[in-house]
Amino acid sequence: MRPVLGPAEMREVDAKAASSGVPVERLIERAGTAVAQAAVAMLGGAYGAHVAVVAGRGNNGNDGKVAGRLLARRGARVVAFPAGEAPARLEGFDLVIDAAYGTGFRGEYRAPDPCGAKVLAVDVPSGLDALTGEAGGETVWADATVTFGSYKPGLLLGEGRRRSGRLLLAPIGLPVPEPQDCEMALMDDGDMALLPARPLEAHKWQSALAVVAGSPGMYGAPAFVSRAAGRAGAGMVRLGIPGAGPGDLPVTEAVSRALPAAGFDEAALNGLERCRALVIGPGLGTERPTRASVRRIVSSAPVPVVIDADGLTALGESDSVAELIVPRVAPTILTPHAGEFARLAGGPPEADRIGAARRLAAASGAVVLLKGSTTVVAEPGGRVLLSCSGSSRLATAGTGDVLSGVIGAFLARGLPPTEAAALAAHVHGRAAELGRRVGLLAGDLPELVAEVLSGGERRGSDAG
Repeated sequence: MRPVLGPAEMREVDAKAASSGVPVERLIERAGTAVAQAAVAMLGGAYGAHVAVVAGRGNNGNDGKVAGRLLARRGARVVAFPAGEAPARLEGFDLVIDAAYGTGFRGEYRAPDPCGAKVLAVDVPSGLDALTGEAGGETVWADATVTFGSYKPGLLLGEGRRRSGRLLLAPIGLPVPEPQDCEMALMDDGDMALLPARPLEAHKWQSALAVVAGSPGMYGAPAFVSRAAGRAGAGMVRLGIPGAGPGDLPVTEAVSRALPAAGFDEAALNGLERCRALVIGPGLGTERPTRASVRRIVSSAPVPVVIDADGLTALGESDSVAELIVPRVAPTILTPHAGEFARLAGGPPEADRIGAARRLAAASGAVVLLKGSTTVVAEPGGRVLLSCSGSSRLATAGTGDVLSGVIGAFLARGLPPTEAAALAAHVHGRAAELGRRVGLLAGDLPELVAEVLSGGERRGSDAG
């Protein structure tokens, strides 16, 4: 995991650095050096390059000025512009260093037109909200951003992810907390080592997952969930499909059975205690008897539960969600996309996705996975884990079912719910990266998930 600190947390880090006796001038010199190094890499060398530095009055501007001085020493022709006095068009430059405003900026910023030059932003692109990723039409579009100490949430969310370009993290000696001590952190490939290894004498029930999904005419969803769970390391998948006929059960490695079309909760709960977790919802349908059975299963399940798709519909609207989930003893994970979130929370997540996920988690008592290109996973106490591996390749039917299966498998393997949800989102996105750029299907993903996890094993983790 990598620490992610918002503007308020970064101010605390800056204050700790000052109280520890580290001169601010030294930190500025280190930051400017990191920016200059990134600029040289972008230019392919500094000698003869024409560089504009747009510098504000604070430390952000000072970082840019140091970078300009160092580039000039290496033969670049550097012109510095005060942030409020830069021309509307910066013509004739090879690189523009945006050091106008940093994480504390409020208001609107009209960025000068770089006229085709590459843009390197200092800490955050000027005009970007460092907490939410909101950006006005004149906010800087950067080809790369050098950020200091830790990632900022605004660089990872919404417009910030697009406008920041390639992110380069420069530590510079700031006293940033360890990821486990931060309120927010970003998942990375190293976190696959969190997955417990199978004991030498393991048996299938030690990581068994129950799945209640599907209905007549909706057999793809339970197949995707089950196969993904198996490929993500569940020792056994026990699949129940309400209303399925004997010839309708998918032919997979899952142990499949038909459940009654209505009132299937009793059959689904029978023997559930032998499993380590439950996934419920994909493809179940939204008829009233189905919703009633889902609610009874969720309220009575003695194991961690992942609720997705039609299962989320069964929870009802915001007022009834907490009534069902808060009394549960075992953890619950909700996996809404934006539309499902609006129904559960009483309104859409809007720009502050982290704040929105935190509020729903606190109100419902569940871990909330808010889907998106950056997936936000919030627990009721406010801790947040982020995954940025998602992409538009996953914008196709059934990929959410695959994600649910991976989350369920990670729960069954023993990961805590927040880590299980966030790591599953990261692995899910990484698996898509290995697939076809065009034409990736949900059915392709389980094999790719196994490939990602097996790669983690080759790198020395216990994943797989």
